[in-house]
Amino acid sequence: MTYELTIEPIGQTIEVEDDQTILDAALRAGIWLPHACCHGLCATCKVVVTDGEVDHGEASSFALMDFERDEGKTLACCARLQSDVTIEAEIDEEPDAESIPVRDFPGTVSRIETLTPTIKAIFIELDEAIHFQAGQYVNVHLPSLNISRAFSLANVPSTGREVELNIRIVPGGVGTTYLHEQLKAGDRIKISGPYGRFFVRKSANSASIFMAGGSGLSSPRSMILDLLEEGSTLPITLVYGQRTRNELYYHEEFVALAEKHPNFTYVPALSDEPADSDWTGFRGYVHDAAKAHFDNDFRNNKAYLCGPPVMIDACITTLMQGRLFENDIYTEKFFSAADAQQVRSPLFKRV
Repeated sequence: MTYELTIEPIGQTIEVEDDQTILDAALRAGIWLPHACCHGLCATCKVVVTDGEVDHGEASSFALMDFERDEGKTLACCARLQSDVTIEAEIDEEPDAESIPVRDFPGTVSRIETLTPTIKAIFIELDEAIHFQAGQYVNVHLPSLNISRAFSLANVPSTGREVELNIRIVPGGVGTTYLHEQLKAGDRIKISGPYGRFFVRKSANSASIFMAGGSGLSSPRSMILDLLEEGSTLPITLVYGQRTRNELYYHEEFVALAEKHPNFTYVPALSDEPADSDWTGFRGYVHDAAKAHFDNDFRNNKAYLCGPPVMIDACITTLMQGRLFENDIYTEKFFSAADAQQVRSPLFKRV
């Protein structure tokens, strides 16, 4: 059985399967709705049902309170239709956003490389190439565990059918442990996507600052390689942080890119490198390295942040102190069910 969902204010009507959420149906129709955790906990995907009936599913009573349910509100990531429905959603217009319907892409693991003691690069040869904007992510489906996990695409869109995912093992994490310890070359696997609105605002024609930590390098790498491949001559700066030198992956690649492209600057930072090592680069955190490099003046830039929530909050504070504000700052941080229950940054309403 299917129902019809009308999405206002764009006035578009789509078909929704009986067991499909509002969010999944919209994304697969190429309609972007605001969302973050996809667990019914963060309330980013809250919409108003103006006509029809929905089942609220597993929406948290904190993210969707009883009085909000009475007012006709629901969470798109959990809600399933029980009749034809009309909703009101806040849909921001992004001139640089491509409308790419989410699809399923089966493929085969072509190779697995160890990047650091905790991060592996998993390459998947898809049966059909996926079209995406540099900076977007995909969900990796693990049927044997009945779960899916989100990972950014680390390759450029022009690569072809082989995609690259940089995956950090999370202690106690069921999904990342499986991907690190059991997945092997030749295994069949399915991804879905592309997801997210983390991409370069190219129409702004401005300099770009990329600030990344840990395996958050994936999206910035894709975005930077894409810009350089297109021949951009605007200033591009990557500030990338890890704890120690053996965790700093793709370091040599970025050093070579900086030597080849005069408009690209690479600033690596290590926060816990032994004092007696031969490291001559910046010692400290990403936000401190950026502040030192730009002399605390970030004006006339667009900033793209990807990494742990604590790093992102520190970077936002530093950027704003250096006179770069909300309209010029873009973030990507993946929310687990646990992350989504944490308090968001009071400095940045879009995070």
